[in-house]
Amino acid sequence: MTEPATGDGFQPEVIDEREVREPRKYKVLMHNDDYTTMDFVVEVLIRVFHKSEAQATTIMMAIHNQGVGVCGIFTAEVAETKVDLVHRLAKGAGFPLRCSMEGV
Repeated sequence: MTEPATGDGFQPEVIDEREVREPRKYKVLMHNDDYTTMDFVVEVLIRVFHKSEAQATTIMMAIHNQGVGVCGIFTAEVAETKVDLVHRLAKGAGFPLRCSMEGV
C-alpha cells in the first residue's frame, strides 16, 4: 500500500522509527598548561560553557590537578564551535590554553 499523493506528485517518505537515532555526543576537554591563569580558565568556563562560578572553579581545579577536565558534552557541531571559541579567546589573551573534543 502506498502513501496518498499530495497533489503535486510528491510521495512523502515513510521514516522507520528504528532508523532515527540521537546524534553522537562529544566531551569537550580543557588541558592544563603552565602559563594560562586559573582566573582566565574560570572566566572561559563561565562565558563559553555557561558554568556558575562554583562549577567553573571545580572544573578548573580538576584541570589543574589531573591535567584535563570535562567542560561539557555536546553534539559535534556545538563541541567544535566551543573548542574554536576557547582557542580564539586564549590566543587573544596571549595564553596557550588547549581545548579538545573526544567521542563519548
